[in-house]
Amino acid sequence: MAVAPGAHRRTVPAVLRKSIPYIFFLLFIAPNIILLAVFTYRPIIENIRLSFYDWDLISPTKRWVGLENYIDYFQDSTSLYVMRNTLVFTVGTVAGTMLIGLALALLLNLRLRGRNVARTVLFAPYVLGGAAVGIVWLFIFDPRFGLISGILDRIGLPSPNWYNDPNWAMPMVIIVYVWKNLGYATVVYLAGLQTIPRDLYEAAQVDGAGRWAQFRHVTLPMLSPMTFFLLVTTTLGSMQAFDIISVMTSGGPLDSTKTMVYQVYEEAFVRFRVGDASTVATVLFFILLGVTLLQVRLLERRVSYG
Repeated sequence: MAVAPGAHRRTVPAVLRKSIPYIFFLLFIAPNIILLAVFTYRPIIENIRLSFYDWDLISPTKRWVGLENYIDYFQDSTSLYVMRNTLVFTVGTVAGTMLIGLALALLLNLRLRGRNVARTVLFAPYVLGGAAVGIVWLFIFDPRFGLISGILDRIGLPSPNWYNDPNWAMPMVIIVYVWKNLGYATVVYLAGLQTIPRDLYEAAQVDGAGRWAQFRHVTLPMLSPMTFFLLVTTTLGSMQAFDIISVMTSGGPLDSTKTMVYQVYEEAFVRFRVGDASTVATVLFFILLGVTLLQVRLLERRVSYG
């Protein structure tokens, strides 16, 4: 069959025109993909590789040990204790940050005098360094001369020994971490509250709904995207918290505040056991991945975007 003259010239430009959006898409995402590959995915793969070796961070050679590091890790009773600490810290900080953040957002959404100043003051701790926050709160929690000790003394209560009592050290770091990140949750919830149409509340009032019914059936469903976003991000952040714990307790007393991230630091840069540190980091990575996938699978369907 004869091909009409110029048919190929008409076909090629048409194919190129269809490919142009994909070419631009690849050009736009290429820098991000390269950065993620170099600074995120490659370190993760390298960390997993190092978990199969015995290395002291100094020696030029590494000794292959296979799954020995993982076997030792899961047979060590300390590992389960540190996992429990990580779970307690994460649940405490996530629940405290989100619940108090929602309450403050509801308060700051009211037409109150000075609310803009209050929003700024509330968000300020979030941008401060964790080490600086930890040092300040060390003085506040001082059992003899601290602010909390003075308040408790005025009402006739003894101050707990926050630093040396394993029962009080974890609540101490949870309180500080919640205080630091409270502004973040409050701002996110506040942004969500300001996008809720007033028509929904007016319709609820017409149907006879009181304040609690409006909060339950209007506010909470409309805030579900923010709740889902905060749940994922604060969970990931809490499970990787390091600076406040390092400054305030160094994982003590008696390992009562040692989390998995602090255990990674301790194994790698205190005991110089890189293989063990990489093993803990790998386990933590898969825990974070599993928790995130579980949250997305179970909660995303319940999120209302309309």
